[in-house]
Amino acid sequence: MISATSSRESAVREAAAAGLPAALADLGALVRIPSIAWPAFDQEQVVRSAEAVAALVEGTGLFERVEVARAAIPGTDEVGQPAVLAVRRARNGRPTVLLYAHHDVQPPGDEALWGSPPFEPTVRDGRLYGRGAADDKAGIMAHVAALRALKAALGDDIDLGVAMFIEGEEEYGSRSFGQFLSDHADALRADVIVVADSGNWDERTPALTVSLRGNARFTLRVRTLAHASHSGMFGGAVPDAMMATVRLLDSLWNPDGSVAVAGLTAHEADTPDYDEATLRAETGLLDGVSPIGSGSILSRIWYQPSITVTGIDATSVAAASNTLAPEVSVVVSARVAPGQPAQEAYEAIAAHLRAHAPFGAELEFSDVDCGDAFLVDTEGWAATLAREAMHDGFGVPPVDVGVGGSIPFIADLVREFPGAQILVTGVEDPHSRAHSPDESLHLETFRNAVLTEALLLSRLDQRSGESRP
Repeated sequence: MISATSSRESAVREAAAAGLPAALADLGALVRIPSIAWPAFDQEQVVRSAEAVAALVEGTGLFERVEVARAAIPGTDEVGQPAVLAVRRARNGRPTVLLYAHHDVQPPGDEALWGSPPFEPTVRDGRLYGRGAADDKAGIMAHVAALRALKAALGDDIDLGVAMFIEGEEEYGSRSFGQFLSDHADALRADVIVVADSGNWDERTPALTVSLRGNARFTLRVRTLAHASHSGMFGGAVPDAMMATVRLLDSLWNPDGSVAVAGLTAHEADTPDYDEATLRAETGLLDGVSPIGSGSILSRIWYQPSITVTGIDATSVAAASNTLAPEVSVVVSARVAPGQPAQEAYEAIAAHLRAHAPFGAELEFSDVDCGDAFLVDTEGWAATLAREAMHDGFGVPPVDVGVGGSIPFIADLVREFPGAQILVTGVEDPHSRAHSPDESLHLETFRNAVLTEALLLSRLDQRSGESRP
């Protein structure tokens, strides 16, 4: 005899598979909207994107209310980008799950580097290419497709509470995120939070993200002169800002490329096997160029600090002249190991730079942005359910992974909902190239991710409610 649970899960599986073509079509429509939250781009596209997402969420037929809302940006007179909020209250003692993703995307960069137009979804070799195809409009559609499958399989026989928060400014710093949580705390309060904005071990192997590095980003201005001077007349006696900047930045790293800043800490934890050949394949590291740092490769990426110069304002090559530059500005982006507050890491880096300023160069720090790291409680019941659903959805056991990147707003979730269990999942794989040209989604990974989430939601719907956070 087939059990009720087995029959229920078979229905969910069939519904998830049947809904995949529609989900991919809707994903393509979202990719066509250039929803870039940065002020230099058309902000009406972000509004258009939010409205499109709200319509998709409303179309699931599961929510009591769906709205597009904004929150104030603390410390300013501005409001944040439009987000989608949806609420379905739990019934009969069932738990509530909060589903998060974001509908804004990174700028496309140099479109000449794309194999197809960045906002024209294109399928090649089993992958869907386009800006946001992976990060994070696929996360939105994984939520929507899983909810559609639940509705198709179970009809109105669903007691699970569901809230959705689809943010509109994650790629632009989540400036109103904390205020949005405060404004809508009652609607968003949940037992489990699923953040669909991470990746998987590879195209076939799912992953539960159990750690994220923090970030400390700032702009540094280096000044040595009151005005520009002729490099031939005074070069050799006067330090220009570029010389000072190069020497100062070089002090941040040891000869092997590891960070040389006193006060930055590392986290100690085991890592899965991962060799240099895999690193080269996944990153495009050129032949003859060696990796940097020490320790296992994954410990360098997941659990050790790193510092990268991500931008520089200086005279361009095309405009170069025989001039001693009076000032240079750079953007410094540090990744902070789990366990260390990001503000503490920033202060250590700033102290290091002040102590190593060459020739008495003047330093000015501005635009400081810090976000704390995150470590998951891997023993919680929700993590166990998630791993089981991943195993059944992908057909292979999941891997617990760390991520070298940062999702700073998770600290806001922990602060606002301290009792909630947070699951960081995603649809990306190591070849998705999020933020880069030719960003793409592996279609088989997406299919398995949708099934995984549908199974997880179905099993949560059968679980007795936990105490509210």
